[in-house]
Amino acid sequence: MVYKLRIILDTKEDIFRDVEIKCKQTLWNLHLGIKSAFSLMGEDLSLFNILDEEGVVMRSVPLEDMSDDGEGEIMSDVYLTEVFEKPGDKIHFQYGFMDLWEFFVELVEVIDEKPAVNYPITVFRFGKMPLKAPNRTAAKAKRNGVIPAVDDFPSFEDEFNVTAFEDEDDETFDDEDDDFIDDAFDDDLD
Repeated sequence: MVYKLRIILDTKEDIFRDVEIKCKQTLWNLHLGIKSAFSLMGEDLSLFNILDEEGVVMRSVPLEDMSDDGEGEIMSDVYLTEVFEKPGDKIHFQYGFMDLWEFFVELVEVIDEKPAVNYPITVFRFGKMPLKAPNRTAAKAKRNGVIPAVDDFPSFEDEFNVTAFEDEDDETFDDEDDDFIDDAFDDDLD
């Protein structure tokens, strides 16, 4: 059997890919399929979040074992049949570190395997992939009015004038301590 999955990039624009993958393959194979479908470059870390029906993360499965004891579950340990039970089941995929790409993966349907096909395979593409990962956090915060407008910040001049150094100029220094001479180098001059 083959799973037909719809992988949606988490962005304002509609960008998704349909990928077919054998149900006996692992999350590692799906990771490679998503990288290929969306032309993601590099060998960045990635993570699948297994969700329940309400969208709550039940467990996270990384590409590599990050546990202290080396006994953590990784993508190559988890078969797709363990993740997807029926059409409509969803998981969350994150790729990258500095530039974080986020995807939602949904099982659309279960179909018969086609002979001579090397799975996973991208069967449908919709939308143009952006050059940079969408900045979801800033976009959400801006929509919610969390990020202040540029005019709300004080100007440098205003801030500098508030903390002027005029008070420090009023202090008097004892000029009689000019007797300090560094004698360390006097011997070298002789």
